[in-house]
Amino acid sequence: MFKTLTAASIVALCAAAPALAADLGRPVYKAPMVMPVYFSWNGFYIGGNAGYAWSHEDVRTTGQSTANIANVAGGARPANVGMRPSGFTGGAQMGYNMQAGNWVYGIEADIAYTDLSETRTIVTTGLAPGFAPNLQNTFRQELEYLGTVRGRLGYSWDRTLLYVTGGFAYGGVNNSATFTGANGAVVQFQGGRDRIRTGYAIGGGAEHALAGNWSVKLEYLYYDLGRDNINVALVPGSLGAPTGYNSRFDNSGHLVRAGINYRFGGVPIVASY
Repeated sequence: MFKTLTAASIVALCAAAPALAADLGRPVYKAPMVMPVYFSWNGFYIGGNAGYAWSHEDVRTTGQSTANIANVAGGARPANVGMRPSGFTGGAQMGYNMQAGNWVYGIEADIAYTDLSETRTIVTTGLAPGFAPNLQNTFRQELEYLGTVRGRLGYSWDRTLLYVTGGFAYGGVNNSATFTGANGAVVQFQGGRDRIRTGYAIGGGAEHALAGNWSVKLEYLYYDLGRDNINVALVPGSLGAPTGYNSRFDNSGHLVRAGINYRFGGVPIVASY
């Protein structure tokens, strides 16, 4: 009987030992909790881009005097000419991202060369029967470069980021018009303007982080650099009305481009509970 009670007491003491150790202040060790780590978009980045730009706008021409107003109304000079310039674009960008949870916000600046241009000649006839055949009316529109400074706001799913963007835009714009006399032999009216114009750009895109510090993106932008009103004036020494024409060019278009970025820094985000 005594041996049975003693054995039972030893088993009970062994079972109670951990609780007694905790009560006596001795540490009880547990396996550490593994916290998930998420990709971070934080930090500065630089990169390059290449793509395609195009524009669909009309050049609208009006006369400055009664005679020239009649020429436009009668079709001797074209009132509306559709311009469809397009071309390659390529450049570089730099920016900075900050991340709060899944939201990513920041600023980006870029500049790109473009060969967006078109020259179009419309052949018309003078108003009087048999008078001034084959009048040539040549319009040229060109965007030499385009730059932007834009804010970005996006939502990330780990390594994939979708964003909207918008801000300031500027570009080198060259617009001109030349109107000749019969058979294009003599330039009667001519005018143009080559300058930096400013406006805005809006759009959106997607960016995906690759291994290391690299990421790739696909982006669309709509840009608007305002309008140019060109004075197509009478060339000194030419025959014609003492005043000329006004040709209005709209400087807006679309841009689709792919890019690659290299990010500096960016501390991984550890989830918290």
